[in-house]
Amino acid sequence: MQPAPYELLIRRAQVFDGSGSPPRLADVAVREGKIVAFSDTPLDAAQAQQVIEGEGLWLMPGFIDIHTHYDAELLIAPSLQESVRHGVTTCFVGSCSISMICCEPEDASDIFTRVESIPREQVLPVLQRLKTWRDAKGFVQHLQSLPLGPNVASFLGHSDLRAAVMGLGRSVDPKVRPSEAEMQQMERLLNQAIDEGLLGLSAMTNPWDKVDGERHRSAALPSSYASWREYRRLHRLLRRRGAILQSAPNLNNPINAVFYMLTSAGLGLRRKLKTTLITLMDIKARPGLDRLTAAGARFFNQVLGAAFRLQALPQPFKVYADGIDFVVFEEFPAGEAALHLTRDLDRNRLFSDAAYRDTFRKEYQRRWGGRVWHRDFGDAHIIDCPDGRLIGQTIQQVAQARGEHEALAFLDLLIEHGRALRWSTVIGNHNPLRVAANLNDPSAIVGFSDAGAHLRNMAFYNFGLCLLQLSLGQGAAMTPEKAVWRLTGEIADWFGIDTGRLCEGAVADMVLIDPATLQRTRMDGYAEAAFEELGGLRRVVNRNDGVVKATIINGRIAFANDQPAPGLGREPGFGRFIRRRADAPA
Repeated sequence: MQPAPYELLIRRAQVFDGSGSPPRLADVAVREGKIVAFSDTPLDAAQAQQVIEGEGLWLMPGFIDIHTHYDAELLIAPSLQESVRHGVTTCFVGSCSISMICCEPEDASDIFTRVESIPREQVLPVLQRLKTWRDAKGFVQHLQSLPLGPNVASFLGHSDLRAAVMGLGRSVDPKVRPSEAEMQQMERLLNQAIDEGLLGLSAMTNPWDKVDGERHRSAALPSSYASWREYRRLHRLLRRRGAILQSAPNLNNPINAVFYMLTSAGLGLRRKLKTTLITLMDIKARPGLDRLTAAGARFFNQVLGAAFRLQALPQPFKVYADGIDFVVFEEFPAGEAALHLTRDLDRNRLFSDAAYRDTFRKEYQRRWGGRVWHRDFGDAHIIDCPDGRLIGQTIQQVAQARGEHEALAFLDLLIEHGRALRWSTVIGNHNPLRVAANLNDPSAIVGFSDAGAHLRNMAFYNFGLCLLQLSLGQGAAMTPEKAVWRLTGEIADWFGIDTGRLCEGAVADMVLIDPATLQRTRMDGYAEAAFEELGGLRRVVNRNDGVVKATIINGRIAFANDQPAPGLGREPGFGRFIRRRADAPA
C-alpha cells in the first residue's frame, strides 16, 4: 500500500504568506517538513495522513522572536513551551552581549543570572554539568543534539567573548584593554561563529547590568568596559562578513545611540552594517524620546545609507517585582547597593540605616540622569502581600496612611515583608497611539519579548498575538497582512534566515489562529505557572487559550488546542538550528 502523499493537510484557511499580500483562501499540504502544495482549489483529504479543517481560521508563518534570553532554558527545558504555545516557531538567543558559547561555565553563569533574574543556584550546576564546548562549533553541535521545540538562531555575545579571551576578572577591569593577541583571538572566534552560521555579534554599552557570583559581584557586564576602538575593530569584521550587530545604548548617555547609527551607515563609502538596538518604546520616564530616536533612525537610514532597526514591543511594558528584586533598581546607586546583598538579614540592616534611607529617598526623587523606571510609587500597585489589607493599594497610598514619604514606606514594607511584597507597574507603551505609531515606523522591527529572562518580572511570550489583535476592528493599527509580514517575512529577510514565508518548497513553520477568539481575548491577563525544571519556580506567563489552534514546526504539530505534543522537548524533529545565509544582502 502506497503511503499518503501528504503528511498534513490544512484545508480552506485564510492563508497569509508572510509577504504582506492580502490573505487568500487555500489548502496547504506538508510532506517531510516542507510545503509541497499551496492550492486555491481544494486538495483531496483522502491523500493526507492528518487533516486540519481551517475554515474561519488564519494560517500564517510562525512568529520569529528576535530577542530572547533562552540561553539557559535551552539547556534545561529545550521545548521552550511558553513561546511555542503562542505561535513562535523561531527564537534568537545570545542577545545583549550574553551568550553561553566561549567562556567557562562559572563565567557564563555569572554574566547571565543577575542580569536576567534567573536563580544562579539553578543555572550554575547545569552549566558545570553540560557545558563542554568553548567555541561556536561546539555550541552548534550541542544545539543540534537537543530536542528543540522551536528553531533557534544565535548571536555571539561580546561579554562572553571578552570573558573567554581575557578572563572574567580582566574583562571587567576598567583599566585593562585587550592586547593585540587577545584582539586577534576575539576576531578568530567571531569569524568562526559567523562561519558556523551565527547571526553576528551582540554587545552592551549600558552599565546597569551587573555580574553575579562572589568573585566579581556587581561589576558591569564585560562588554560595557570595551573602548570604541575595540568595538570598531569588531564592527569592521561584521561589516566585511555581512553579519549583524545587536546592542543596547548607554541609558546614562542615550546620545551614544547616534554612534550606533553612524556605525551602521554606509555613507556612500562602505558596506552597511545591519544594526539593531533595544528599544523603540514610549517610556513614562522619558516622554518623547521614542519620537526623537525614530526620527534619527529614519534620517540615518534614508539619507546616510544605514541599515538600522529599533526593536519594538506591541503591548504595554508591564512589570512585576518581588520586593526590590528587579533590574530597574540597578539604575541608581542605592538600589544597586541593595541588590549587591543576597541575604535578607543584610538587606534589612541596610534598609534600616538612617543614612541609607536618606540616600535612597533622594535618589528615588531625582528626575535627571539615566533611567527607565519613572520612579512613581503612586503608579505601583501591590498585588500580593502577607498583610492582605494592602493588596490593591498603591505604595503611595500606604505611605500616606502611615504619614511617611513613599520611598521610606517602600523600605519599611521591604523590612516587614521582603520578597513577599509583590507589586506591579507599567513602565512604558502606556499610550496606544504611540504604540501604533512606533509599530508602523519603518525603522522598527517587531520583537523584544525578553523570553527566558526576568521570570518573576514580566511575560511577553504572546507579543505576536498582541500585534495581530491590534490589526483587528475599528481604528486598527495596521492591516492584518502587514502585521503578519512584520512578525515573519520582514524579520526573516532582514536577518537572512530561511523561514518566515509560506509557499511551495518552504519549510513548514506555521501557526493557525482563530481570529474571532483573538479579537475578544484579553492579552494582558496575569497568570503564573511552575517551571518544574527550575526547582518549581513560579514564573509569570501568558494564557490566551483558544487563540492558537496549532503551532507547526518543520511540518510537525508542536502545540494544538493549548496542549503540547507528547514528544515536544523529548524527541528530535521539531526545531532546528537556523544558520544565517552567507549570501544574505546587507
